[in-house]
Amino acid sequence: MKAVHGVSSVLHFFTRIELFLLTSTLAFTTQHISLRLAWVLQNMPEVEQAVKDDNCCFGTVDTWLLYKLTKGAVYATDYSNASTTAFFDPFKWSVILGKLFSIPMSIFPPVKDTSYMFGLADAEIFGEPIPVTALVADQQAAMFGECCFNPGDVKVTMGTGSFWDINTGSKVHVSGTGLYPLVGWKIGKELAYLAEGNASDTGNAIKWAQDLDLFSNAEETSRMSYSLDNSGGVCFVPSFSGLQIPVNDPCACTSFMGITSSTTKNHLVRAVLESIAFRNKQLYETIAREVDIPTTFICADGGVSKNNFVMQMTSDLIDKTIDKPVITDMSCLGAAFLSGLAIGFWSDKEELKKLRKTDMVFTPQKEPEEYEFAISNWKKAVQRSLHWYSQIS
Repeated sequence: MKAVHGVSSVLHFFTRIELFLLTSTLAFTTQHISLRLAWVLQNMPEVEQAVKDDNCCFGTVDTWLLYKLTKGAVYATDYSNASTTAFFDPFKWSVILGKLFSIPMSIFPPVKDTSYMFGLADAEIFGEPIPVTALVADQQAAMFGECCFNPGDVKVTMGTGSFWDINTGSKVHVSGTGLYPLVGWKIGKELAYLAEGNASDTGNAIKWAQDLDLFSNAEETSRMSYSLDNSGGVCFVPSFSGLQIPVNDPCACTSFMGITSSTTKNHLVRAVLESIAFRNKQLYETIAREVDIPTTFICADGGVSKNNFVMQMTSDLIDKTIDKPVITDMSCLGAAFLSGLAIGFWSDKEELKKLRKTDMVFTPQKEPEEYEFAISNWKKAVQRSLHWYSQIS
């Protein structure tokens, strides 16, 4: 990888081709499919033999579903899903990475538009041969459902994790801190790019706290948090899957710090919710600092977006207005929008914008400086949680 980074940096210096700049900063994490695929090919003899026999196909979940729905008639993926694999440069499967990992290009599926007539689901499955007219990855679907069609549009999806995405238009963003460049969607000649930062443990942290009987249902958490002026010095670090950007430590541990004999359940719950807002602040500031595109619109979706405490605190911390729509399951809606465009049910994206309805708008109520002490304590807790696990463990 050092050689790849070095050579790519030199090539970019002389050619100014952005693909080389992207390769010069390329890094792999356990979230990427690429390393797992390389491991499978190196450690499972039956898969290795299938490749030799030209009887091996690779794909993400969408590829598998399409293949099953059409009973093997269609094998394909789309640009948005392909871009999540870390094997896809802006336009095609990367031959360079294939050679680096000794993975043959023959196992990768054809890549089609996101909104496209892929084929027909077999009539035996649903009773009718239903057209499959869209394939789209999760966060890209949510972005489309939120109608974030313009450069500078930002959405945060807070479900199991928090995913911040910004529309970078026709330009691929190259990050030095770990923002991931994605294809948002391809529709005809339009190819939209996103830059994404994520925190893996948002809904996970709330579910874990519920399993410990800190509260009985998630709706309680906002009321419990508002019942206090602060968390009483308690800090929570949500790191069940390590800490992603801008910290980038897969060996960080989850922790509660600052607990005293007067700490109550309410303090613990508020600390958990505050940690989600603090991570949101980190991710937004990373995007604002790195991406040279003014933020035009910020919206939120996902189950945790229904928590008013988290939403209001996030708005305060980033000092921006956040729009929450009536429908928060945006990935489903985005896929439906793309499918409808493919068959002409909707004529264009302007028509889709009219369908989006706002439920609540969160505007900053406090100055970010009012949170300085709490953030300072939380950052100290994060530092003490880093590198807790060894690479071996």
